[in-house]
Amino acid sequence: YSPLFSGVFWDEVDTMMEDIDRIEVVRGPGATLWGANAVNGVINVVTKSAKDSQGLLVSGGGGTEERGFANVRYGFKLDDGVFMKVYAKYFDRDSNVFENGKDSFDDWSMSRGGFRIDVDKTNNNVFTLQGDAYTGQENEVYLMPAPTPPLFVNSAKSIDNVAGLNTLGRWTHDFSKDSQFILQAYYDRTVRNNPVLSQQRDTGDVDFQHSFKAGEHNDITWGTGFRTTHRNVKNSLNVALVPPSDTRNLYSAFLQDEITISPDRLRTILGTKFEHNDFTGFEVQPSIRAVYTPHTNHTVWASVSRAVRTPSEAESDIRLNVAVPGVPPGAITSFGNSDIHSESLLAYEIGYRFQPSRRLNLDLTAFYNDYSRLRSLQPLPPLSPFFPPTIHPSVVANRLTGEGYGGEASATFDAVPELWSLKGGYSFLKLNIHRANGPDQTSELMYEGSSPENQFFVLSTFELPWHLEFNTTVRYVDRLNGPGVPSYMEMDARLAWHPKTNLEFAIVGQNLLHEHHREFAPNFILTQQTEVERGVYAKVTFRY
Repeated sequence: YSPLFSGVFWDEVDTMMEDIDRIEVVRGPGATLWGANAVNGVINVVTKSAKDSQGLLVSGGGGTEERGFANVRYGFKLDDGVFMKVYAKYFDRDSNVFENGKDSFDDWSMSRGGFRIDVDKTNNNVFTLQGDAYTGQENEVYLMPAPTPPLFVNSAKSIDNVAGLNTLGRWTHDFSKDSQFILQAYYDRTVRNNPVLSQQRDTGDVDFQHSFKAGEHNDITWGTGFRTTHRNVKNSLNVALVPPSDTRNLYSAFLQDEITISPDRLRTILGTKFEHNDFTGFEVQPSIRAVYTPHTNHTVWASVSRAVRTPSEAESDIRLNVAVPGVPPGAITSFGNSDIHSESLLAYEIGYRFQPSRRLNLDLTAFYNDYSRLRSLQPLPPLSPFFPPTIHPSVVANRLTGEGYGGEASATFDAVPELWSLKGGYSFLKLNIHRANGPDQTSELMYEGSSPENQFFVLSTFELPWHLEFNTTVRYVDRLNGPGVPSYMEMDARLAWHPKTNLEFAIVGQNLLHEHHREFAPNFILTQQTEVERGVYAKVTFRY
């Protein structure tokens, strides 16, 4: 999560699929444990230890969109209780296309490598040290304002350079079977160079967590942490942060108590997170959750929680010029606001999980979210009578409120045990955003129209004779009225053959139902409006 823009540079997060142990999707606010900005959910990716990654793994392939990729990992034993693994990976991806089917200028490639060491020599202590480094090039076209009035729109091709490294150390100590602490330290550096905003960022983080059992009914977890992040940016006419060099600190502490009221039947979880950040000061994020299991095949749960999204550096320190093509061309100039508040959420959730039979599992959830102090853009008077009327200034504010409600349903079904299984899910989301005061209409429409109301997917997995495996996924995503993205349905398919237990050949097809379709549209930083193409690639995986 980057404090630059309240989002994630997903191109920097690229773990080997074979290294992933599991992916946990935590619905709803997770601020009590994860802190601010864990507002609508948490995705927790858990990777395998070095002990569970022994031996050689090599995979590679290529195709139409995935032009070429390769992965190598080797795990080995250094000493009794000491295991290590090293890895390297590379990919080269083709560009997307425009609506007319012509290639755009946004192909990219990335290389990365890393290591992990796990030490478990005693029964009470486990040490982990790991690190990664990456570098890549990403082609892009930016629509940028010209430096002289009257304001014209320039189209600038760029080869963005991305690089970074990180290292993490963790010590886990067991006092007893009911008491454990974890001490973790982390450092990350990321560098991004492009004509809009070049950034070098250093982040350091220390986290301590202790869990213990107090009596027969209370499982208590508490912890504290400190994070610091330092930015150094190179501003442009398009985007500027003032000051270009700055440091922000975050102090945190949390306390959670899981209370067993009736063993194997009823328990409650009470907790809260305390944080102090350099944007808004002190924040409190409490939650209460109850879980009732009347039968081994039935579980009902409900929760009430509060979470906040702290302002980003862009909302606090930015000067943004967004080029507006047209006749005459113009720009929207937005200014940050150092007095902006955190966005606040009060969430109510309820869920029901049950297993009607051994082959069928069902999960139903519903939620109601009450949002306050949402971000808005308030128009300002003209900068000066000497500026052309095509320049429209605005400032970041907190003049929107809203409600969101909806639900999810998911199921897993073993249609034919050990041969054919099905997984499916459906989600509904409705957002209603209100202007507290002021003439801003753009932010209201963008909030309501930037999330799909309806989504569903179905995953089918066949274990076929002759060591074959056939998987298909069909997914539907509703339209996005804000950025003007139509709804779409797509299908992916994968056929794999295992001639030996350590060898696999696979053919994968992605987005098979359409030659190309749109999934996104640029917002504040204007780039090419492109569409995702149908793609096919082959992959070979060897383990030894």
